[in-house]
Amino acid sequence: WAADPLKGDRDLVLEAVRQNGGALQWAAAPLKGDRELVLEAVRQNGGALQWAAAPLKGDRELVLEAVRQNGGALQWAAAPLKGDRE
Repeated sequence: WAADPLKGDRDLVLEAVRQNGGALQWAAAPLKGDRELVLEAVRQNGGALQWAAAPLKGDRELVLEAVRQNGGALQWAAAPLKGDRE
């Protein structure tokens, strides 16, 4: 996808996930924990939740956004959210 230094360039990765949420898989690890960036990714592709940092998989608002975009994204949510009826 890109050279290692580019994978950590927040602006570049943010633009990439806005176009293709799946690009999150190639982002540097710290960016996978960036809430704003991950939110943009799941808005474009709910399945991008699978590449989010673990704490974000427990973020109710972020998971709801992912599931709105792709119901199958629920499989990557943290366990407590999987049973949340709301």
